[in-house]
Formats: sequence, structure tokens, C-alpha cells
Amino acid sequence: MILAIALCFLLAGTVKGITGMGLPTVVMCTLVFVMPGAKAAALLVVPSLITNFWQLFSSPGWVATLRRLALMLVAIVIGTFVGIGYLTGKSSPSANIILGLVLSIYALLALRSVKFSVPPKWEPFIGPVAGLASGVLGGATGLFLVPAVPYIAALGLQRDQLIQALGLSFGISTISLALALTSKGAFNVHQVGASALALIPAMAGMYVGEIIRRRLSPEVFRKWFHLTVLLVGLSMVIVALRK
Repeated sequence: MILAIALCFLLAGTVKGITGMGLPTVVMCTLVFVMPGAKAAALLVVPSLITNFWQLFSSPGWVATLRRLALMLVAIVIGTFVGIGYLTGKSSPSANIILGLVLSIYALLALRSVKFSVPPKWEPFIGPVAGLASGVLGGATGLFLVPAVPYIAALGLQRDQLIQALGLSFGISTISLALALTSKGAFNVHQVGASALALIPAMAGMYVGEIIRRRLSPEVFRKWFHLTVLLVGLSMVIVALRK
């Protein structure tokens, strides 16, 4: 079990280091075979929190990113507490199937160079809606991907800015998930130690992934990013259907 968890977090950290996302998804989609979803989500808290804030502070300008995404982040927190009952209760796999299908369709369109964009004047309106929906779905599944990831990708950010924005979004989502799990009695101080140990392979993988990312051109990075989104979406559907 320990070896399986370590390899899982090592792989997840590498994927996150390259594309800026994927750690929770890789972990949830693999550990779900050996433990309940709520326990896997609790194990994610420390590695997800640290790696996301590492990602956020790895480049300058994080204050501007925080201001730009502030309304979406507040909505994510609210939505998480609305959806957490599904994760800690007897949840249906339908939420994961919906998430996976939406991600897959979005990634396929992006890989075919269908571009999505959000005009700056619409950000104060679309951002909170995207955040609330992501929070509800994230609280229900432990994965804060839709529509937050497509929304952030549609803002037209450069590579490092995109990585930073994803780190901020996922970091706040992780804090919200930890607080929501605690409110349901599904996360306590005894689980912090196990979660902290999982940080070691996750950080090792992220370090390797960042080295790889720096050697990629912006166009190759874009393809890797959307290919990762596609694989994440398909894996979520497959795992949900096998339950």
C-alpha cells in the first residue's frame, strides 16, 4: 500500500510539474481502487496545498493573479461546502462521468485549435459562475476542474501565468476541501501526518516535471496541457463506469 501510494504521488507530481495540473486527478483515479474517495481526498490535502502554492510563488506577479481571480476563488469556497455532502456520503459516479466528458470534449476542441476566450469585461460575471460550479462539483468529487480549468485557459494567459493561475485556483480549492472535510468529520489531525508523508514523492515528481516543462516550447506545452486534460477526463469516465 505504501509503495503504491508513493508511486502514485510521484507520477501525479511529475504530471503537475509539466502541465500545472493533474495531481489530484491522478491520485483520485488510482487510489480509488484501494480506498474510499473521502480517505483519498484527505491524503491529498498536504501535497496538493504545498505543490499548488509552490507553483503559485514560483513566478512573480501573483498579487495581480489573485486580484484577477478573486471573485472566482470566493465562489469556489462557497460551492465546496454545498457539494461536500456527496463526497462524504454515498455519492453517485454520475458527477465524475459528467466532469470527465466535459473535460474530454473541451480538450478535443482545443487540440483541434478551436480557441476559447473570455473578454476582460465579462470576467466579473463569468468568473463567479465558473467558481461556484467548480466548487460544487469539486466538493462532490474532490476534483476542482470544471469549469475552472477551461475558464482559466480561456483568459489568454502566457505559459507561466497560466501555471500560476492554476496553482492559485487549486490551492484555494484544497483549503476549501480540507475545511469542508473537517466539518463533516472526514479529516482530522491524525491524517495530517500521512498526508504530509505523501508530499515527499509528490514534490520529487513536481521537480522533475518542472525541468521538463522549461525545455518545452509554448506550442508543445499547449499540446501537452490539453492532452493531459483529455487523458484526465477519459480516466475519470472509465473509473466512474467501473464502480
